[in-house]
Amino acid sequence: MATNKELLSKGIKYLAGALPMLFIGPSIIYNAFINKENVWHYLVLAIGIATCLGAMYLMFMGLNTIMKSLFND
Repeated sequence: MATNKELLSKGIKYLAGALPMLFIGPSIIYNAFINKENVWHYLVLAIGIATCLGAMYLMFMGLNTIMKSLFND
């Protein structure tokens, strides 16, 4: 059972892209809740939520790609 190394590297790149977003997203959400009196509160909160959702999507795609490379369909 051989591993598709090109597909594996693509999955690792997805996970590497998700890693900074996993830390940036919650910190943006925290910043939005700290500054509730600011006019931009809801915009910053939406950006933080979108960043967290993007991180979850990239993690799903990365793990899915890695599984495809390890276990050939």
